[in-house]
Amino acid sequence: MIPSVLPTYARAKLNFVEGEGSWLTADDGRRYLDLGAGIAVNALGHANPELVAALTAQANKLWHVSNLYEIAGQAELADKLVAASFADTVFFTNSGTESAELAIKMARKYHFDNGAPERIEIITFDGCFHGRSTGAIAASGAEKMVKGFGPLMPGFKHLPFGDHDALRAAVGEKTAAILIEPVQGEGGIRPVPDQCLKGLRDLCDAHGILLILDEVQCGMGRTGRLFAHEWAGITPDIVMSAKGIGGGFPLGAVLATEAAAKGMTLGTHGSTYGGNPLAMAVAGKVMDIVGAPGFLDAVSRQAGRLNQKLEGLIAAHPDVFESVRGVGLMTGLKLAPKVSAGDFVAAGYEAGVITVPAADNVVRLLPALNISDDDIDAGIARLDMAATAVKGAA
Repeated sequence: MIPSVLPTYARAKLNFVEGEGSWLTADDGRRYLDLGAGIAVNALGHANPELVAALTAQANKLWHVSNLYEIAGQAELADKLVAASFADTVFFTNSGTESAELAIKMARKYHFDNGAPERIEIITFDGCFHGRSTGAIAASGAEKMVKGFGPLMPGFKHLPFGDHDALRAAVGEKTAAILIEPVQGEGGIRPVPDQCLKGLRDLCDAHGILLILDEVQCGMGRTGRLFAHEWAGITPDIVMSAKGIGGGFPLGAVLATEAAAKGMTLGTHGSTYGGNPLAMAVAGKVMDIVGAPGFLDAVSRQAGRLNQKLEGLIAAHPDVFESVRGVGLMTGLKLAPKVSAGDFVAAGYEAGVITVPAADNVVRLLPALNISDDDIDAGIARLDMAATAVKGAA
């Protein structure tokens, strides 16, 4: 008999009832150090007092009116994002998947309005993840994502990750855009080298196509810059955002240049809940905190501390770990072939630490951006316990 909650998740037998900072408390009273942050969502930790205060103040005034009217906070947050980024304009969504849908529409509409309606193809890469809507799974093309859900939306070319020759050969008269994550998350914490991002920008410019960056997971300070592409010093045309932008409240956004967005005129897109007053109040405070002087420098310092200790952990358990990779506080532990990511995550639960599995036999560490020194030390100790446990079970 099917349960009342559609069984599409292989859920761990954990029921968290309270959170504070980097810690979660389960219904049995046990505390867990959260190094997953809801998959990079709780960027400022659980129940952050400033976010709670912003949400509570707004909840006592107004929740929803729809985008038929001006919405408190939208212009303020958009102004902050524009001032801090490459973008000229912002559309607010509820999730990364919705951001992907708009980015796809925006790129195709751009070429349609420029007299090239045949330019509908969007190039993506193996290991990518852009959401689970029909458009987003078509962009991924991975069998585990698309099997049984055809016919798929046409207009996507899927290329091997890092194959420059295949990329150059794939660009043609129908190409509308290149869509890529500066750091693949679900794909196993695979950063795109800065020189490759620069090369993608040059390729797009040479062929008159758009560069779309999916920064749903790697954006909003996760790498030590507001957006990960800033490390490469490039300017994209469109950026997808979500997860950390709301600090735990559902929110997404599409940031774009004026040129890329010019086709999205009255009636071409909409959202019932996107940019609602509650989300704007919380995300506005997130931007204030992440954008405060010194905050992103502190993220980089904590990333350095975490990675140094992870290197020591790897040295202590060479039969469990192969390497550490990533950028900032978007870190992946590559496991040895005899240890599966699922087994290590489960061992982490027993040790009281939350991690997130990914492809390529990688475990993701995506802690709160304001994680403390003590919590990093506690996390390393618990990861060490998990490593000892999986080694003993092998």
